[in-house]
Amino acid sequence: MRQIFPEHNDPLGPADPLSAAGPLRPGDSDAEDLVAALADIYAYPGPADGMWVRANFVASIDGAIAAEGKSAGLSGPADRLVFTVLRSLADVIVAGASTVRVERYRQAQPGELWQRVRTGRPPAPPIAVVTRRLGLDLSDRLFGQGPDRARTIILTTELAGEERLKEASRVADVVVGGAHTVTVQAMLDALAARGHRKILVEGGTMLLGQLVEEHVLDELCLTVSPVIEGGHGAGRLTSSNGPAGLTEMRLASVLEDDGFLLTRYIRA
Repeated sequence: MRQIFPEHNDPLGPADPLSAAGPLRPGDSDAEDLVAALADIYAYPGPADGMWVRANFVASIDGAIAAEGKSAGLSGPADRLVFTVLRSLADVIVAGASTVRVERYRQAQPGELWQRVRTGRPPAPPIAVVTRRLGLDLSDRLFGQGPDRARTIILTTELAGEERLKEASRVADVVVGGAHTVTVQAMLDALAARGHRKILVEGGTMLLGQLVEEHVLDELCLTVSPVIEGGHGAGRLTSSNGPAGLTEMRLASVLEDDGFLLTRYIRA
């Protein structure tokens, strides 16, 4: 892995350190120096800067955000390593219900995170799911119990119905954030009330589109996978029903590993 922007005189490690041994795991001692460098690159702004909303996505060269229906088909060892570093740095991980179902989400596992960057915080961040009608399997592993697992947060609307809300409250923290749509402000207020200011959004396209439309997305971490998906029905990065408009971003960093470009853009 190497940093190609901004220019970095010393590479993060030997050329392509991941491809020979496969994905590095949190317990791999050889990864510590690399993880420390990545944690520095992807560090959130200090508390004085308030809430910071970061999104992390992967896309093919031709703009697809999934291969055969899942983002994992576009990922690689370097992308997976950055994925775990970003999760390790976050206070909370946010995803839409469709992403949670398709990607088969579970609660973040402390053993899969880099604990050295979570000093003074719980061993794992909670997952917050945005869902209009609460169409989730409440017996799923996303709602498991355990002393080292953060209780899942459900952000939903009045459309879910009183009985469904009561049922969900038994296995998750439930927040009603609107009558028909979970508003961005309600989502951020609910997370901030729980002390979550370092926000990591992992999907999906409608949620990212809302954040862009409301001008609250501070940072986009986008991995460009060195493949062409070919237009087999995969969607684009954002989807929105709101008015069209451009959000200007500035390039903050670019890493390269085995053809993957790991880019980071910050709102200008």
